[in-house]
Amino acid sequence: MEQYNITNRNKVKRVAKRASYDKEAVYKVLDDSFLCHISFVVADQPFIIPTIYGRKRNTLFIHGATTSRMIKTLHEGVEMSLAVTHLDGIVLARSAFHHSANYRSVVVFGRAVPVADEDKEEALFIISEQVMPGRWEEVRKPNAKELKATSVLAVDIEQASVKIRQGGPVDDKEDYELDVWAGLVPLTLKKSEPIGDDFSHNMKVSGSIRNYLQNGFV
Repeated sequence: MEQYNITNRNKVKRVAKRASYDKEAVYKVLDDSFLCHISFVVADQPFIIPTIYGRKRNTLFIHGATTSRMIKTLHEGVEMSLAVTHLDGIVLARSAFHHSANYRSVVVFGRAVPVADEDKEEALFIISEQVMPGRWEEVRKPNAKELKATSVLAVDIEQASVKIRQGGPVDDKEDYELDVWAGLVPLTLKKSEPIGDDFSHNMKVSGSIRNYLQNGFV
């Protein structure tokens, strides 16, 4: 089991027994999503921006307009952190204090470097596959003008940690005598039937979308 080095930067201090630094555990949480939030600082002002990503081995790829503040700042190689969270349920206890949530979360630390022009299309393919596998082969590829207007950054995961909560509530011993229902309300993402635009009438839904609908969220 290969792990990330543990330092004060990525060490989980609150309920540390729920933490893991195993690389495969990190990859599993990352691979179950495509939406992250990236934190960085500009002139002492912290920012946090949601964006999509793709993963290949120990590298995450993000993209945006060349004029984007986030992209321009990260392009300079500043320290950044990236978080992904899955909310799996609401945990309802007998006391207000012990209410909680079940979740799977990962926090990544690293620096972004620009992807070379000749490698941009492959990196964008990786991002596309993270969102909807197979869609890239069904659509028009980015042209030269679009690639020029897009910056793609690669983030090698230097350090990371996973934190997971599962199970039901844990109440104080005396509270189990209370006449209060306690338990778990599971939460899941739900896929709905695709809705075509005004130019897609009488067209079959493409294979990538059909496959996507057949595979449930984790």
